[in-house]
Amino acid sequence: MKIAVTSQNRKKITEHAGRCRKFWIFMIEENRIIDTKLLELAKEQSFHQSSPHEPHPLDDIDVLIAGDMGQGLVNRLKRNGITALITKESDPEQAVLLYLKGSLDNQDPNPHQHGHNQ
Repeated sequence: MKIAVTSQNRKKITEHAGRCRKFWIFMIEENRIIDTKLLELAKEQSFHQSSPHEPHPLDDIDVLIAGDMGQGLVNRLKRNGITALITKESDPEQAVLLYLKGSLDNQDPNPHQHGHNQ
């Protein structure tokens, strides 16, 4: 399993997933973190800038954890079989550990308008 966590500053979970370009990728086996790496995307590869109809570098993840994301991104991820989770937790690794324990708080997305469909 692969879990991506938004972290623009590489330390805390980023609130705006659509504009985020840095993601911690956690590799999970047997419900444990076995590896972690940082994925840095070009601006045009952010969810906000990229086309939902083209392949994306995060298409192979199973879960995306973020501080916030719009319903358009939630729907885009869902179409690709990716679970979208919104949390108040600020620490990326702690969020993943809580998710693996089944105790990560999951907030409803706050609908916000971007002037286009994601």
